Amino acid sequence: MATPSARAGTKGVPRAQREQQIIAAATREFGRRGYEGTSLATVAARVGVTKTLLHQYFGAKQDLYLACLIPVGDRILSAIRAAMEDTAGAGTEELKGGAGEKAGAKASHTPLRVLHGLFTALEGQREAWFVLYDTSLPEGSEAARRARRYRTAVDECAARGTADVLLAAGSFDSLDADALRYAWQGLATALVRWWINHPDESADAMAERCARLFTTARGALGA
Repeated sequence: MATPSARAGTKGVPRAQREQQIIAAATREFGRRGYEGTSLATVAARVGVTKTLLHQYFGAKQDLYLACLIPVGDRILSAIRAAMEDTAGAGTEELKGGAGEKAGAKASHTPLRVLHGLFTALEGQREAWFVLYDTSLPEGSEAARRARRYRTAVDECAARGTADVLLAAGSFDSLDADALRYAWQGLATALVRWWINHPDESADAMAERCARLFTTARGALGA
């Protein structure tokens, strides 16, 4: 006889599997509609369970949001950090030339590596980006505080990466670095939003598209 913790959930689905289904559905709803616009009843209906069962598994709405946010935030942050570490550790075969040329090559690789890592982390759950960047979270709530911590960590990565790009180009203006950081955040959000509207585009295809666009933009700007 199965122990209580091993019993199946609703309609014969094991609880652990049902919880993952709920988190997946809730992540999509929070990402598309925001915290304020998402109801537990809608999430429950999407999964095919009762609202009562959802409460039993996750508690209040904020608890469900946190259950979605934490794996999303960890995954995005890990992907960005790994991409930046890969760039910093690029070998001499990839970065031929003098020390200055290597630094410039590393910096130029950083944005595309980060985007590729981000797209890969979001593949299959693209709306998750907007769970992290939800503007409708209740001010002062644990959900808002936890999301802010993740965003701050991402911002720190962006600040370091954009500063490296500018330094490699010989720019030491702190306001330039700050402006570029804001522009980079907006670009990443815009690209993810476009990607959501084009579901047939894979993570690799998006990275390749960005590489082409960056190359075209550099040419158009005379870089």
